[in-house]
Amino acid sequence: MKSISLLILFWIMLAVIPAKAQHSFSSDSVALLKATWSFLDVAPGVTWKHTHLKEKELFQSNQNINILDTKLKNRRVTFGMVSADTPGDTVRKLMPTSELLTKAGALAAINGTFFFVKQKGSEDRIKVDGVVLDSTFYASGKPLMEHKQAAITIRKRKITIEKAPVPDPGRQYGWDKKLSAPNVMVTGPLLVWKGEIVPLQKNAFNDNRHPRTAACITKEKHLILLTADGRSTQAEGLSLHELAFLLKQFRCENAVNLDGGGSTTMVISGQSYKGVVNMPSDNKMFDHLGERPVSNAIIIRKK
Repeated sequence: MKSISLLILFWIMLAVIPAKAQHSFSSDSVALLKATWSFLDVAPGVTWKHTHLKEKELFQSNQNINILDTKLKNRRVTFGMVSADTPGDTVRKLMPTSELLTKAGALAAINGTFFFVKQKGSEDRIKVDGVVLDSTFYASGKPLMEHKQAAITIRKRKITIEKAPVPDPGRQYGWDKKLSAPNVMVTGPLLVWKGEIVPLQKNAFNDNRHPRTAACITKEKHLILLTADGRSTQAEGLSLHELAFLLKQFRCENAVNLDGGGSTTMVISGQSYKGVVNMPSDNKMFDHLGERPVSNAIIIRKK
């Protein structure tokens, strides 16, 4: 992988961004822009980017961040979803993200959304190529949880982040069933919407640092898939507030959280360690070997 300071790219970007869009940056923004990133083109128009900030530069913490970046209109690839389950299965399954990548014959993958550990299967709606594999689990009489208020949808070549249309919890039940896309993954919380950071509830899940996985659509019509490692002195992880701030720095127009913690995994075909390029934390080691079996994944395929 070749290395370059993102600060250089930032000054180039400033040359083409209207003056009204330029603004002063916090110390965390500056730390991010000064970071040295490694870049590798893993397919035409698909770039893998990596940085490891080791001097407590970002959010006064050490961070290890991987990104997959491609234009939405990249005609050399397609986007999709894959589930550990297939139609007709009588026994629910979980699979490591690296195995889901192999199952789908994909170029790259990140882990998908939340799942039941014991009974397995996704906790929320998953529809793959027109087949519903899981439906959203609603807790009767309770407001709709934040991770059920958004969805990633794929229609042919178009990948979109969508949100529940109304704030009334009672009326939100079943909103995801109305999504007509052949590929649907309900997830959340929604982090950025129309360029603005979305306020989050105050709770341990949102406020504490954990490994995180996220997807975003940028203002320049790129898809960014991101993992931030955690639960290590070398990578402390992010709160969702920090993750939202980070995604906004990458000019995300809409961004959504996916399952994190020990599930956080990015896989790229052809790389070492079964393609795992981040440091999954399930083995409590800062290495590539700690994958957790998950229910589903978002994938990029070569066309």
